[in-house]
Amino acid sequence: MTVTFRVPEELSARVPAERRAPGRDRDAVRLLVSRGTEVSHHAFAELPLLLRAGDLLVVNTSPTLAAAVDGRAGDARVVVHFSTRGDDGRWAVELRDPDGRGTTRVRAGTRAGTGVRLAGGARLRVEEPLSAGAPRLWWARVSRDVPGLLREHGRPIRYAYTERDQPLSAYQTVFALPSRDGSGSAEMPSAGRPFTARTVTELVSRGVQVAPVRLDTGVASAEAHEPPYPERFAVPEATARLVGAVREGGGRVVAVGTTAVRALESAAGPDGVVRARAGWTDLVVTPERGVRAVDGLLTGLHEPGASHLLMLEAVAGREAVARGYEEALDGRYLWHEFGDVHLLLPS
Repeated sequence: MTVTFRVPEELSARVPAERRAPGRDRDAVRLLVSRGTEVSHHAFAELPLLLRAGDLLVVNTSPTLAAAVDGRAGDARVVVHFSTRGDDGRWAVELRDPDGRGTTRVRAGTRAGTGVRLAGGARLRVEEPLSAGAPRLWWARVSRDVPGLLREHGRPIRYAYTERDQPLSAYQTVFALPSRDGSGSAEMPSAGRPFTARTVTELVSRGVQVAPVRLDTGVASAEAHEPPYPERFAVPEATARLVGAVREGGGRVVAVGTTAVRALESAAGPDGVVRARAGWTDLVVTPERGVRAVDGLLTGLHEPGASHLLMLEAVAGREAVARGYEEALDGRYLWHEFGDVHLLLPS
């Protein structure tokens, strides 16, 4: 059982940091640092001072898609969240009801054969659940290329705690790279959001290395906090070699985001060696499983009940996570993708 707590509604970050006050950049967020149960408070701009020469940051280069598209199922308005591209050309999708406030709520009644008329005249047909007993996400076929559909008619997925729609650029990290097939993440790999070119330059100038992985995130459950579904990932050969060299040299491997942890740990063998791998991962990192390749983690603040908290405990231990979240609540840190961040390092 993971740590328990309650997040007051006013601690939701409703707009990006750079839109909260004139003259701010996206790095204008707070940074909570946990070294075991020892906690300190910083500005994110101090990150280069908190890492050491020889450390390695592993970042997710997956771009965020404009993954929400309006449509109609019969006479009803729906919003389709496009989650994951399958190997057979189908997409995993979630059908949701608009709530009248620019966001959506859970939709009941999706079943095999449900048809949706999408913006721009495309057609979608639901075929089967993504996994047995979990009917939230469904495999569906679409009558046209989905990346083109999203570029022309999509918008970023937005949840009820945000104040208003934001441009897609607000959901891209400085590390995002477009893919040749137009795939990407349904939701932003948000731990990388506070980084700017200036931050990365300062990190590198201080001897901190940066290495890429890719994991295309699917649609999370805003209501049920299910364990993550299988996701597509890739760990390049150069990154695998660099992880090994850094660990042999006494440096620390710090994942930027839970997605980077999932990718690295999916490529780590029982011996702890990371090898180049690409494909699908269904790995769920828990305290029982532990971590083999990661020493630290930079991540956002997660909601009560989120499966990500188990990953944090696997990296830092339950007491460290509990203490960090106690300090985050007392210090009025901001939650969600536009909020503050938490760096967990070895004690």
